Amino acid sequence: MSGREVLDSQPVSLVDLLDRVLATGVVVSGDLVLSIADVDLVYVSLRALLASVRAAAGPDPTSGGTPC
Repeated sequence: MSGREVLDSQPVSLVDLLDRVLATGVVVSGDLVLSIADVDLVYVSLRALLASVRAAAGPDPTSGGTPC
């Protein structure tokens, strides 16, 4: 049984999923275009990084490479 099959067969709660996402981090991006009469007036590119402080800080050099 592959790892993918194991993940598909076990339910994951929202709290566990959020914990996994924040532990590793995720980037959310999107584009917004405001236009009138098919004329693009404003273009906004949005990017957000969602991560815990521990994951965003990276490894702590004093602890042998493990995160904070």
